[in-house]
Amino acid sequence: MLPARADAVVVGAGAFGLSVAWWLARLGNGRVVLLDQFLPGSQASPRAAGLFKLIQADETRTRLARLAVEIVTRFEALTGTPLAIERSGSLLIARTPDHARMLDHERAQSAAWGVDLEAVDGAEASRRMPALAPQTIRAAVHTPGDVYIEEPASLLQAWLQALDTLGVAVLGDTPVTGIRVINGAVSAVRTSQGDIETGVVVDAAGAWSRAVARLAGVATPIVALRHQLFITDPVPGVAPEHPIVRMMDSAVYVRPARGGLMLGGFEADPLPLDPRERPGFSMADVPLDLRVLRRLEERVAGQFPVLRDAGLAEHRGGLFTMTPDGRFLAGPSADARGLWLATGCNGSGFSFSPAIGQVLAELIVGNEPSIDIASLAPGRFAAPLEMNEEQLRAACVWQYAHYYTPDAEQPHW
Repeated sequence: MLPARADAVVVGAGAFGLSVAWWLARLGNGRVVLLDQFLPGSQASPRAAGLFKLIQADETRTRLARLAVEIVTRFEALTGTPLAIERSGSLLIARTPDHARMLDHERAQSAAWGVDLEAVDGAEASRRMPALAPQTIRAAVHTPGDVYIEEPASLLQAWLQALDTLGVAVLGDTPVTGIRVINGAVSAVRTSQGDIETGVVVDAAGAWSRAVARLAGVATPIVALRHQLFITDPVPGVAPEHPIVRMMDSAVYVRPARGGLMLGGFEADPLPLDPRERPGFSMADVPLDLRVLRRLEERVAGQFPVLRDAGLAEHRGGLFTMTPDGRFLAGPSADARGLWLATGCNGSGFSFSPAIGQVLAELIVGNEPSIDIASLAPGRFAAPLEMNEEQLRAACVWQYAHYYTPDAEQPHW
């Protein structure tokens, strides 16, 4: 039943929301309620690739990535719920001179931030990942600490089980229809089933987070963009312990999956989709286009010739929430006290969610945060961004399309 009062209400039962809710309950925040308009754990998160990557663009995200890996690799000890993790490591590969220089820079700065990694040549990369051909590889970095989750839905189910153990109310099919703000502070959440009095609301609604924040009169500068991947039929010689491979110049990732290979990537002309313009929209309505993935596949066919003859087992897609500067929105709203944001995944929400959930919960309960995430604060963007939709969309599309562009200078907008 819908409670009349709660110490915190989390909106959105995907990877972000599940993590934040668990950490709030774990840290003793009182009564925590998690709401979702759909079945909990059913939208973008189970459609993710499940990749965890320690090499990041700045020290804050590097520390968060390390914390996320620590949480999922000790998940059972932490929550009491088993979770299968593949400790595969990964290979980051450059095939052009510019990308080789970019990789060298990322390797040096990540090592300075404490990431365990090593430069390897094409032959060694191919030895570690037998499906990978060594030709044309100019530079590669092996990161042994990277992991993946074979079936991303398993993390969501593990969180749900852990939440149940802590007695957290998780309510699906309960859309949030309003957020009451009095004197600049959140005071209640209105739902299809009734109202919940609360002074804390966490907006973790993914592609719907703009709509949820707007209920409190808050502008949230994100744009949802389609992202796709496919999984092949089983491929001889592919093993779960083989490393994740990321091809920088093509912005394509490949990993073992169900005995075959998973391939996904960042296309140059991504498709924006705004759920606010589509009543009743769910992730099942994301239009899939296999031609996009086939073009990405062709760009790495020289490195993965086994893909040419592999059958297709699954093709899936969801929505990334991109921000104008490519960084998360994680922290308190500057415009409504008691409203907290956990959105702006920029393609890494699933893998960062365990860490962002912990740090956000620490801040909400008034603890010293494990990691300073001030650089991710939503207040870094001015409210007028909401007013210029065309510029906002252009900036977010640019971030998606230039995921691995060397020396990319973001246009001023």
